Amino acid sequence: MALKVSSIRAFSDNYIWAFGQDGSRDVCIVDPGDADPVLAMLLAEDLHISAILLTHHHVDHIGGVKALLAEFPDTPVYGPQSSKIDSVTSPLGGGDKLNVAGTEFSVISVPGHTLDHIAYHTCSYSNEENIESGLLFCGDTLFCGGCGRIFEGNPGMMYASLDKLASLPASTMVYCAHEYTQNNLRFALYAEPGNRDTIERLQQVNEARNAEVSTVPSMLSMELRTNPFLRCHTKAVRETVIEKMAIPFDSSDIEVFAALRRWKDSFSA
Repeated sequence: MALKVSSIRAFSDNYIWAFGQDGSRDVCIVDPGDADPVLAMLLAEDLHISAILLTHHHVDHIGGVKALLAEFPDTPVYGPQSSKIDSVTSPLGGGDKLNVAGTEFSVISVPGHTLDHIAYHTCSYSNEENIESGLLFCGDTLFCGGCGRIFEGNPGMMYASLDKLASLPASTMVYCAHEYTQNNLRFALYAEPGNRDTIERLQQVNEARNAEVSTVPSMLSMELRTNPFLRCHTKAVRETVIEKMAIPFDSSDIEVFAALRRWKDSFSA
């Protein structure tokens, strides 16, 4: 059976993910920052929560957990080993495995956005569009066209975390937690103006957003071609960042990444 993934919109731009075996009434919920839209979806589709997966402790990712547990008591809650999340019943760290919805996931430690951030990856995901693709729930670490802000870690941590995700199979589908793609790609064209793949992708994303269509998930192969935060080793991105941010010509890839992140933090389009 195929694994079916559905999005649940929350707040202004959050994605809560629901997944389960196609045809099953049991679903797993990823990063439920708000319980109300999750409960509405469950009621409308007559579904039951079998597990909750959390990537990190920010309230827009965990704020709905207690209300969901009130409706579905004894539901296992998987999440990072963190004193900041008291609802986790099965704490996880990098290298751990878990089996939910009949699928084995590997846990990847990805500190940077927060120190406790983890991601969930499986290579056994398949559906009609992406047969035998990988699937990645990466919270706020890797975004479509960008990456998360560095709140608790440092640039070296975040760079290493993104490098782990970039090394996954190129066919991996990236399920991030926010609809930031349009703004991210606008910035990407400043960071790498001549990237034809980014120009074409932004055109497609503009059309999608004008039609109020989601731009998530994306495929990792597309991120590797268009996401400047995965391309700090390339000549084009390095030269642009070195000139724009006035950093030394012989800056390391991590230093280029750090300068790129500072630039993006102040970017408005």
